[in-house]
This record gives sequence, C-alpha cells and structure tokens, in this order.
Amino acid sequence: MRVLFVTHPEVTIDPAVPVPDWGLSPRGRERMAAFCARPEATRIGHVFVSDERKARDGADMLHERYGCPVTIEARLGENDRSATGYVAPPRFWEIVERFFAEPEKSVLGWERAVDAQARIKAAVQDCIAAQGDKPGDLCVVSHGGVGTLLLCDLLGDRISRNHGQPVAGGGCFFVFEGATWTLEHGWRDIVP
Repeated sequence: MRVLFVTHPEVTIDPAVPVPDWGLSPRGRERMAAFCARPEATRIGHVFVSDERKARDGADMLHERYGCPVTIEARLGENDRSATGYVAPPRFWEIVERFFAEPEKSVLGWERAVDAQARIKAAVQDCIAAQGDKPGDLCVVSHGGVGTLLLCDLLGDRISRNHGQPVAGGGCFFVFEGATWTLEHGWRDIVP
C-alpha cells in the first residue's frame, strides 16, 4: 500500500490562539489546493489526520475534492510543546534544534523526540492496518516535525533535523510503501 505523508502548508499565526487551533492561511489554502490537483492526490482512498486544525483544514480540502473518508488520529499531532506554549522565533527554532539534537532529553518540558517518534510510528502503522485492502492510497496529513521523525525511522537513521522538510512554512510530502516500510521518494513541495 502506497502512503503519502503530507505536511500542512502555511498557517495563520496568532499568539492569542492556542497553537493546535491555528488554521491554514490564505497562502496555505492556495498551496494545499495545488496539492489536491496533483495526479498523486487523485488516487487517495483514505485520509488520516492529526487533530490540529491546520492539518484538518488540509484533510478537509482533500475530502471536499475527492470524497475520500477522513479519520482523525490524535497520535499524528506535533510533539507536545504545551510546557512552553507559543514561543516566538528565533527562540522557537533554537528549542527545535535542541529537540532534534538531544532526542532522549525533554527540552524545557517538551515531549522527548524518541517518545514522539515511537508514538508517530505506531500511529502510522495503525493507520496502514486500518486501511487494509481498501482501494486507493493512504494519505497522512500532519506536521513538519512529525514527518521528520517518521522519515528518520523510514531511512533507519538517527533522529536529526537533517531529514527535515525543505520548504520553509511547510507544505511538503514524501511517499513510501506501507507494507515494506520503504521510501519511494523523499520530500517534495506540495506545489508541482
């Protein structure tokens, strides 16, 4: 079974709103619409999505275009950063660097990278099992950090930002074979 892992594109950042409630920005919606028009998207049979609004917005766009069922899977959420809440850049990116560089430590109370990776891998494997032999490709709509941790596992590499998505602001995807856990291709921009 082919699995497309998609990260949400640009969001509307509002420090007054909890981060999980941020939605896609107009630019993010435009870029996600471009992904929905890609040939790869036409074969999606089922979408599994993080419970965060920015990811749900993208999954909803796929559902609206193709009618594929959407299942919320909370374990596909970004690493738990509730200990600090919103942290503005550049400080945020400094903490993210430590999160990936010290995967067995909790940075400022954040979920450890090794724990997040194990949670994410189990969630994706459960999504693959739930899809079973149903027709179509499986699509996971989630977050950049989630994708980085999953890609490190798929490649059999240690946790590192070296496998992070190449587009600032998000909106990338990679494809792998779910049955064999082998990568078909690495990160690509969702916009062709």
